[in-house]
Amino acid sequence: MDNVIYWDASAVLSCLFKDIHSEEAQNKASVTGFHVISSLAYSEICAVIARLQRDKQIRDVFVTAAFDTLANGPWRNLILQPEINIMQNLATRWPLRGADLWHLTCALTLQKQLPELTLLTYDNRLKIAAEEEGL
Repeated sequence: MDNVIYWDASAVLSCLFKDIHSEEAQNKASVTGFHVISSLAYSEICAVIARLQRDKQIRDVFVTAAFDTLANGPWRNLILQPEINIMQNLATRWPLRGADLWHLTCALTLQKQLPELTLLTYDNRLKIAAEEEGL
């Protein structure tokens, strides 16, 4: 398999809603390969969409479109279990929030089986850690 891309919530949200990363994220979404999001990323994305709707920052039609794109985009939803020993090691090396540490650990865990895996994120701290870890 040529391209395996693990998307975190920031990357998927950039596909769904216009921001400074949207063009790059949409280009990545069109890359042939295997695109995955974890169940945690899925929940983070759903929470953001619902919050935008509750706060009336976007109209219902855009909420429907965002959920439709999330369901039918290039991503496959995976239920992943990060390796705890990897997580503990990474926690001592990188100043990441809990969810970002979880995503980094899952990506590294999955990369053991799919060496070509990369992590797509627009979170600066997670991006630095992922690059340093070979993702």
